[in-house]
Amino acid sequence: MVDINSGDTAWVLASAALVLFMTPGLAVFYGGMVRAKSVLNMMMMSFAALGITTIIWVLYGYSLAFGTSQGGFIGSFEHFGLANTINEVVGADGHKIPTLAFSMFQLTFAAITVALLSGAIADRSRFKAWLVFVIAWVTLVYIPVAHWVFAAQNGAGGWIVDRLHALDFAGGLVVEINSGASALALALVLGRREGFKQIAMRPHNMPLVLLGAGMLWFGWFGFNAGSALSAGQLAATAMINTQVATAAAAISWMFYEVFKIGRPTTLGIASGAIAGAVVITPACGFVTPLGALLLGLIAGVASAWAVSLKFKLNYDDSLDVVGVHGVSGVIGMLGIGFLATTAVNEAGANGLFFNGGTQLLTNQAIGIVVIAAFSFTVTWLIGTAIAKTMGFRSSKSDEVEGLDTIYHAESAYDIGGNSNRF
Repeated sequence: MVDINSGDTAWVLASAALVLFMTPGLAVFYGGMVRAKSVLNMMMMSFAALGITTIIWVLYGYSLAFGTSQGGFIGSFEHFGLANTINEVVGADGHKIPTLAFSMFQLTFAAITVALLSGAIADRSRFKAWLVFVIAWVTLVYIPVAHWVFAAQNGAGGWIVDRLHALDFAGGLVVEINSGASALALALVLGRREGFKQIAMRPHNMPLVLLGAGMLWFGWFGFNAGSALSAGQLAATAMINTQVATAAAAISWMFYEVFKIGRPTTLGIASGAIAGAVVITPACGFVTPLGALLLGLIAGVASAWAVSLKFKLNYDDSLDVVGVHGVSGVIGMLGIGFLATTAVNEAGANGLFFNGGTQLLTNQAIGIVVIAAFSFTVTWLIGTAIAKTMGFRSSKSDEVEGLDTIYHAESAYDIGGNSNRF
């Protein structure tokens, strides 16, 4: 009988709960950012994604992502229905945790990653088509990428880590770049919203946006520090780095807005906080707090600039998934190539600024290109297939009316019986 480390197990279970909390947080964040006539639909997309992903994960998701590796590219069906996991453990000697705790932790990552994509197609997606997309995307995109990067965490092996030796502590590739590239593909498949660049599409409820951002900030400590899979020094480093980068990016985005438009906005500081949490996700277990500060400051400005590009390039990423998650994810992954140090994590490597040469930076860049290309291509194929069969985009009349009443027979606000006008 293998001894289970109760402290590490408690930390991973608590972290799983924190990350699970992020999906409702995302629903609130996204819900506040859309117009009032589609807020419930936006929130439903996140909650539905959480439910569907959970079922997939139990049936075959965990098995294919973390089962015995088939050449480093995909797992097996040995854990179908979470079979052979009840009394199993994972982790290093002295830090063993129940496999089911690890599986639960990883489930929450899968759920929020696919939920992120809903932000790219806000206000215009058919709800039934979204449900089909979630099933296809989690199966064909998320699970393979998770195996390539995360499988090494439980000894299954994945080629991005085992062969390329790229570093990703908590999901820069699996969650952030994966979602950013997929969001771009999905936005291109569905096309622009009616009135894009012609009418104002401002967030309808900024208090909701700030509340959602705060929920995400809070949950991100489980996301990053929980990825240490033990309650020790590395988890503490990941936690402080998460706070530092998130705060720094929130402030740098705010000052960027002051420079550009003369005033700081609540949407800006909320978006900046998310950009900071994103940029440190891959790097939190490999860099020092000073490195986290630098990455956060860069990410806030870079993502604020990147968000504005959708208007110049004429693609409608409604809630800025590409500009925030994709761009900051790339910065975080490349930042490892410059700022990583084995003084923080002996299992990592030294970056260019710590006399490590350019090899790590090269590995990081290759990992970014491979994941972005795979995610974009497969997502585009899935989205196109759904569009040409059952139809992915709502009709113009439904979009103008508002998706809440059309798909859910509800409205978030009843203002004189005319809530759809907002």
